[in-house]
Amino acid sequence: MTADLAPPRYPELRDQTIVLVGLMGVGKSSVGRRLAQTLDLPFRDADNEVERAAGRGIPEIFAEMGEAAFRDGERRVIARLLEDPPHVLATGGGAFVNAETRALIKDKAIAVWLKADLELLARRVGRKDGRPLLKNRDPMDVLREQATTRYPAYGEAHLTVETGDTPHMVAVEAVIAALQGRLAAASASDAPAGDVSAASASERVQP
Repeated sequence: MTADLAPPRYPELRDQTIVLVGLMGVGKSSVGRRLAQTLDLPFRDADNEVERAAGRGIPEIFAEMGEAAFRDGERRVIARLLEDPPHVLATGGGAFVNAETRALIKDKAIAVWLKADLELLARRVGRKDGRPLLKNRDPMDVLREQATTRYPAYGEAHLTVETGDTPHMVAVEAVIAALQGRLAAASASDAPAGDVSAASASERVQP
């Protein structure tokens, strides 16, 4: 007789797509894969989906078609993915900056900003090749510029989770805690006046 499969963990977090946003090197894909596994949800990587749709790698898209064409394709791919059943979606660093993409994500999913120290991100991205925006540039200079231009958009995410130089599962646990806190806050807002409310969903969470 076959044993029954164990029920998924955190069933309350499986009803809506979770979208990870943030700067390059923050670990959106690595954390996203582990988060999806923990929640027993599918995982999607927007960059990989863009490459699959275009039939070429992101560096080639930038070189042959330019960043504007890449962003347009990225927007269309993310819009399609948001129509799928709930999953965990890791986005490219510039995706949430696009106003149309940001509005779609905020309407159809829960956006989580993974935020980390810029020096840590510079060390991480400096060890890898293949990022078009870093070509012939100092990673720290690029990240500072991106922080200035992108942080206001990232700040519109439903949740902000501070991450550090720790194992990815620490960030996963922090994301889950933030998601649970958001649900608790929503439940508390529906409770009768006088009940003790949970922490605000917009509150930053640190692992």
